[in-house]
Parts: sequence; C-alpha cells; structure tokens
Amino acid sequence: MAKTPRPVGEEDEQQVRALHAQGLGRNEIARRLERSGRTISIIAARLNLEFTTEGTEKATRHRTAQLAEKRAILADALTDDALRLTAQMWEPAVVFNIGGKDNEYTEQPVPEPPPADKRALMAAATAAAAQSLRLVPPETDTQGLAAVDAWLRDMMGGGAAPAE
Repeated sequence: MAKTPRPVGEEDEQQVRALHAQGLGRNEIARRLERSGRTISIIAARLNLEFTTEGTEKATRHRTAQLAEKRAILADALTDDALRLTAQMWEPAVVFNIGGKDNEYTEQPVPEPPPADKRALMAAATAAAAQSLRLVPPETDTQGLAAVDAWLRDMMGGGAAPAE
C-alpha cells in the first residue's frame, strides 16, 4: 500500500529556513526532516531560499582527481605489462605438444618463442600500450606517439593503421 505523504506545514518551513541558515544543503535537510529532496526544493523556492552548488562542485572536482589518479596508476601498470610481454619475445621458452595415438604430452625448451607466439605476445603488448595511451594520453609528444605507432605496426607485420 502506498504511503500517504504528510502535508507540509509551517513547522516544516521554519525547520527548512533554520537548517538552510546553518549552511546545510538540500539533501542533508531532506535527510534530517525525513522528506524528499523535491519537497525541500519546493519549500525552499516558496521561501526564496537558494542552495549553492559549491559543495557539489568541490566533491565533483575531488572525485574527478581521484579517477584521474586511478587511470594514471592503471596506465602505468599497463605500460609495465607491455614491457614484460615484449621482453618475453626474446627469452627462453618451452614449447609443448599433446598428441600421438596415446595423446602424450611432450615439451622442449627453445631459445625464444616460435613466431606465432611472438605475434601473440606483440598483440598483447600492443593492446596494453594502446590502453595505457588512451587512459593517459601524451600531452604534446605527437611525433613520439606516431613513431611508436609506426614501430608497433611494423612489428605486427606492417598492417594498415587501425580504424579510429
């Protein structure tokens, strides 16, 4: 069954006026008076009271800064991942096979991964580097970015630039 809203009385208006004078925002007043934000807005408009957006703006700036910091941390980790993946292309590896009539597992150490595995490592490194650059784009080094892009495409077989 729907709850019947209680009527707004003079006492509500006095409380809104007093809490507003203390510098409280609309949502805090609504919580304290157990009213909806809309009801508080209607009462405030009737009393010619305005709520500043200073607190909201400050909170938004703070949250934006927090998210930028997290993106920078993630971009740094992705760059590290790309470096580790490219290093693996030249490190000793183990190749394996499962097959034969008895479905036997065999493995053999090799001085570096086979070409197909190198392509997979480079693709993963490219994806990590690209995501890092998307999260925290370089500010002015467009020539360096173009050089890295060309190098990565060349390493991947000289394909065309990806669609944007």
